[in-house]
This record gives sequence, structure tokens and C-alpha cells, in this order.
Amino acid sequence: MSSSATVVSSPGKVLVAGGYLVLDPAFFGVVVSTSSRFYTSISEAPSGNEIRVRSPQFVDATWVYSAHFVEGCIQVVDNVTQDSKNKFVHLALQSTLAVAAEIIGIDAVKKSLSRGLDIAIVGDNDFYSQRAKLAELNLPRSFASLAHIPPFTPTGVRLPDVHKTCLGSSAALITSLVSGLLLHLSAIPRAAFSEMSSEGRHLAHNLSQYVHCLARGKVGSGFDVSAAVFGSQLYTRFDPEVLQSLMNDDSLRKEPLFPVLSPSNKSWNYQVKPFQLPPLTRLMLADVDAGSDTPSMVGKVLKWRKDHSDKSNKHWGDLDQSNQALAQTLLRLSQLHSENAVDYASAVKYISSLQSIQWLANPNLPAGETRVVQAFYDVHTHGQDIREKMREMGAYSGVPMEPEEQTHLLNACISLPGVIAGGVPGAGGYDAIWLLMCDAGPIPHQSTPIDLVEGVCGEWKELDVSPLSASENNAKGVRIENPEEIPGLSQAISSK
Repeated sequence: MSSSATVVSSPGKVLVAGGYLVLDPAFFGVVVSTSSRFYTSISEAPSGNEIRVRSPQFVDATWVYSAHFVEGCIQVVDNVTQDSKNKFVHLALQSTLAVAAEIIGIDAVKKSLSRGLDIAIVGDNDFYSQRAKLAELNLPRSFASLAHIPPFTPTGVRLPDVHKTCLGSSAALITSLVSGLLLHLSAIPRAAFSEMSSEGRHLAHNLSQYVHCLARGKVGSGFDVSAAVFGSQLYTRFDPEVLQSLMNDDSLRKEPLFPVLSPSNKSWNYQVKPFQLPPLTRLMLADVDAGSDTPSMVGKVLKWRKDHSDKSNKHWGDLDQSNQALAQTLLRLSQLHSENAVDYASAVKYISSLQSIQWLANPNLPAGETRVVQAFYDVHTHGQDIREKMREMGAYSGVPMEPEEQTHLLNACISLPGVIAGGVPGAGGYDAIWLLMCDAGPIPHQSTPIDLVEGVCGEWKELDVSPLSASENNAKGVRIENPEEIPGLSQAISSK
């Protein structure tokens, strides 16, 4: 890897509240960014005059492109066979080079490309199911076992055959690639990602949203890309109309992209409000390797909403109230910690060894601790209320948002001491679960909430469950990396 390489990373996501509602700009979603990240490294190509993109974790995952300059436009041509094309990468290259040319001039882009580009993209292990690797190593499905798997471990399969864990891999990949290209071509300054409100960060967001929508063939809600750019947040989507004029895959587009994608375009009316989970808690994720067809589920829900507007609008309004209550109570807990960290820590330690039904049973708790315990219990009840309303919406629309098997697993986990809330993230289905639990350190003579949940998941028979090592990460979204500081990254991106 060249010492002059540009290395950028973007996190995955978990939508803990706001499933389906986040499609409507009238509502918001609670989005948590994860410690799992995608990394893009960009340097000069050894041979020059070509753009080579590698994904070393996969079999036969090298794509070679060439850039042609036709009638003042840049056209990126895919030089690989039809069965191994990568639409996400191709569109990211095409669109980002076009926007860069509008910002710094086509001659400057042509000069940079004359030396060629060597691009390596890798993702943390949690983006892909590690069941096969654990079985190969004869290890149980546990946090300790996951730590034995080398970082950025090869999957042993072609990209279309990998089992994903629904952490938003495509959004994180596109965001890291688009942001890396903008930086490497000097279309935005390196300081762009040192500030949350910089124009460069917002351009990376708008452009990544566009590429992601174009690759998927529709304008989605965008919460996954927004999390990849800005980190954990309360997210309200942009008006889809801002991208409609660009939603045709035209490699020789004559009209400029930048006026539409520019941060100064007021039509980008998304809202990103700061959010983080409370101190001394941990988000735990588990991979449920059954799979769901999210686009089909979304289509059915939107059809139900259209066909039964009175009933669905009331239900969405009630669900939104529960989502708001959950978000505000989680934020209030962080405020209680800042007001009195000692009372807060004592309260977390107290509930860590008790089931939620027992949390409010002690009349002798000091008033400061009682306020904290009450807030945690409110989070629990709001979480359970959201689950119930999601199950109801699933029954109305014929969509398995929280399938019965998932309900049994979640009930078993949420009933454990120190477990605060949980659910099926995003659109629901059979892909994963999330749990929020106390994380106040060791408990004398007792198992911690994390240990208890791990034990339940490890012995669960009704579904094939495997924990993920990812948790919430408060590093805000996309960032520039020093690969020497990321264990295994230099070796991974240097691998052929």
C-alpha cells in the first residue's frame, strides 16, 4: 500500500425505531451507527491508465475500469465480463468522477486518472455471517470465538453468494468509496470530515445517497447512508423529488450533477439530530440466519397504508408517538448521567442484576437513583410498546415484522436481568435482533447481562442465532483513517 494512499471509512447502522415510518418525511427514525466499518483505500495504480477496484475478502472480486473523455463528459467503462460486474462500484466511480470534474475541472481529473487508481475495499467481519468460519475453526458461537477470527477475514465465496447481517453494507461501502474519491481527487478538502456541518461532508452525503438510490433503482429513505456519513442520529428523510430528475443510469449524462447534489440545494431537506445511547449501556446484535425480502415487505406495507388510509394513518401516528417517547427517554438518561454520574452508575449497577419487572420494587432507593431507574423502566415499556405496534402492523399488512420465532427469542432475552429493551431492526423479519442492556462491568458472583444473553442465544433451538461483536460507536460517521492504527487493515488492503 502506498504511503500516499487515501483511506476512508464509514460505519454500519441499526434502525432501532422508525421502521417503515422513516419512509415518510413526516416521521423520523432512531438510527444507531455501529463499530463495524467499511474501509476504502485509494492510491496510484502500479500500471497506470486504469482504475482497478479490489475486494480482497471475496473470490474473483477485482473489477477493472477505464475512463474516457467524450464531448466534455467522463465515461467510465467496465472492462470485465458481464457475470462479474459490480453495479454499485461502477456507478460510484461514474458519478463521483463526474461531480469532481464539475468542481475542479475535467483536466484536473484527467491528470489524476492518467496515473491510474488502485482501490481496495474491505468490511469488518460483522457485515458478513461468520457461521462457516466458526464451524471451520470448531468454535462455539460466542463473543470470545469471534475474537479468534482474524480481522477482514476472507469469506471464501463470490460476492453475490455471501450471507450479510443487515448492518447496511452497501450504504457503508458506497459512502466510503465516494468520500475517498472526493478526497483523493481534491474535490473536497481533508478537513471536510473534521466537522459535522462542513460542505464537504454534506456533499459526500448527497452524492452517496444518489449513487445508492441509482444502484438500487429507487429513491429509498436514506437512513443507512445518513448513518454512514453522520453516525448515530434521529433521522428525517429528504424529499424524494430532489433526485427524480437524475434517476436514469446515463453514463454520458450531459446535464451537470453538482447543481442538484450541491449542499446549497435547499431541496435536500433531510434532518439529522444528534443522538447516542445512554452511558453504561451496550447495544448487542445477533445474526439470525434465515433471511427476509425487505423490498417485498416494504411494498406490502405501503400498499396496506394506501388501501386502508384511515386505519394505517392512525396506527402510524400512534407508533410515531411511541418512537418519540423512546428516543426522548434515551436522551434523558444521558442528561441524568451528566447531572449526577454517581447516582446514575449506582442505578445501572442496581438494575443489572434484576429483571425489569423488579426494577421499581425497592422503596428504599435514593431519590436520584430512583429517577434513573424509572427512566430505564420507561425505555423498557416504550420498547415493548413499539414491538407490539409493529406486530400489529405486520398482522394488518401480512408482513412478518416480528415473526413468532423472533418474538420467542426476544421475550427470552428481554426477560433477563439487566436487559432493557430489544426488537427486530429496520423492516423486521428474520435477519437479526437488537438488544440494549446494562454494561456497568463485572457483577460479583453473578453473570453480566451480556453473558446471560450470550448463553440464551448459544442454546437457542428455534432459530439459528449467532452474536455479532459490533456495538454502538460514537465516532461520527465517515472519517479519514491511518491504516496502521486499525488491526489487520494494512494487510487486508495490500492483499491481492
